[in-house]
Amino acid sequence: MPDKEMMQRNVEEFARLQSYMLASEKDSASYKLMKERYIELKVILISTGVNLTELDRIKE
Repeated sequence: MPDKEMMQRNVEEFARLQSYMLASEKDSASYKLMKERYIELKVILISTGVNLTELDRIKE
């Protein structure tokens, strides 16, 4: 898969995941699982040079 396509998929997943997290209770088990993926995606996106300033709505 080309790098641009992979980056696009990760950005889309990051945005979708944040929507789910914002709709969930922070103390729930599902939120905690989503937060793990959120951190993984954040690391991936930052390491590929994506500026998360505008994209990151959770900011944790």
